[in-house]
Amino acid sequence: MAIGQTELAAKPFLKWAGGKRQLLPQIETYLPAALREGRISRYVEPFVGGGAVFFYLRQRYGLTDCYLFDRNPELMLVYRVVRDDAAALIARLQAIEAEYLPLAEDGRKTFYYQIRQQFNEQHTATDFAEWQPEWVERAAQLVFMNRTGYNGLFRVNSKGAFNVPFGRYKNPVICRTANLRAASHALQGVHIQQGEFAACEPFVDERTFVYFDPPYRPLSATAHFTAYAKEPFGDAEQLALARFYGRLHQKGACLMLSNADPRNINPNDTFFEEAYRGFRIERTQASRAINSQPGKRGPISELLIMNYDA
Repeated sequence: MAIGQTELAAKPFLKWAGGKRQLLPQIETYLPAALREGRISRYVEPFVGGGAVFFYLRQRYGLTDCYLFDRNPELMLVYRVVRDDAAALIARLQAIEAEYLPLAEDGRKTFYYQIRQQFNEQHTATDFAEWQPEWVERAAQLVFMNRTGYNGLFRVNSKGAFNVPFGRYKNPVICRTANLRAASHALQGVHIQQGEFAACEPFVDERTFVYFDPPYRPLSATAHFTAYAKEPFGDAEQLALARFYGRLHQKGACLMLSNADPRNINPNDTFFEEAYRGFRIERTQASRAINSQPGKRGPISELLIMNYDA
């Protein structure tokens, strides 16, 4: 389903920590030749997050057999709502936007925390497995908080409660109607499933391209953000993922994995070289912030790990 030049290209409909939109040119450079030449018919992404790579590849290369996974049930609920009932989601977001934007800052703050409280109170009552009409409201609440919460974060505490504070945006665009419609179009026919990364294995074969974008290994003790799910993703999980990567390699799939480059902080840190010994590791430049002080932010190196040469 490669898009024509007159069509709107779908982009991520949520802000997401570690989003890959800025890294797409580098990822494009390192894509397998089999994908460019149409010899790969299946795309699998075990940590879809904001979906920048999926939307790019789906539309640029016309991939028709796509499987998206993520461990975050709230995220996958929104994906399914965007795919299956974008019109209802748009209508609800437009109503929220019309109510929220005229408010003064104190009113907006109260409104935000009311939505957050409702969102958290309904978590345990939500069936994340089977479609229900209440999903539209929950998806709208999450999109709203993503657009109006601090830094557009998704963050939960150890009990799974969304805890991002109010963000002081003067004129946030809560309902991006055209992009939601384009994203819905791009998601048609796509398999969307909540689960850990290993859940994707049955769908991987020798005609598959798998892109892994796991929670990044922290570059320092203070640059630690993996709390998009209540379960941790530390070094033990990173190593389990490396073993899984090796297993999919044996199935003949083309694999690419991105992660933070620990050598930005410690030139002697060989964690990924050891975990992915024998695989191709390339370093690319990104402009991520690894310091809370804007004056100390700048280009840093990120890793792309592949099991193919071209």
